Amino acid sequence: MLKDFRTFILRGNVVDLAVAVVIGAAFGAVVTALVRDMVTPIIAALVGKHNFANLTLNVHGSKLLYGDFINAVVAFVLIATVIFFFVVQPLNKLQKLASSRKAPEDSSERKCPECLSDIPKEATRCRFCTSKVKSVT
Repeated sequence: MLKDFRTFILRGNVVDLAVAVVIGAAFGAVVTALVRDMVTPIIAALVGKHNFANLTLNVHGSKLLYGDFINAVVAFVLIATVIFFFVVQPLNKLQKLASSRKAPEDSSERKCPECLSDIPKEATRCRFCTSKVKSVT
């Protein structure tokens, strides 16, 4: 049983998942600190208020703390915005740049000049429109 447990723990996807969770938690802390310490004060300077925790509504003797909910929504939107503009957009640009630098694949097919269908390079006639084409070898 211990051997099976060791095999399970040392399986690649379990270790990868554990590393991803730890890195994700650390990255979450960095993004939260960025939003809390830099973005929120800028918004507070523009709007005038950055903490809505004291906002309440009394209904038949019950206190509804809707200010905490507003704080959570604002924090979520700010964190999502920061992640989008500082993580997702740059990574998309890097992926696009990397994919544009790939060498073109040497395909065994080419386009028919008449119907633009994919045909083998060695073909002398298109199998779709039956036009005669020069073979490229």
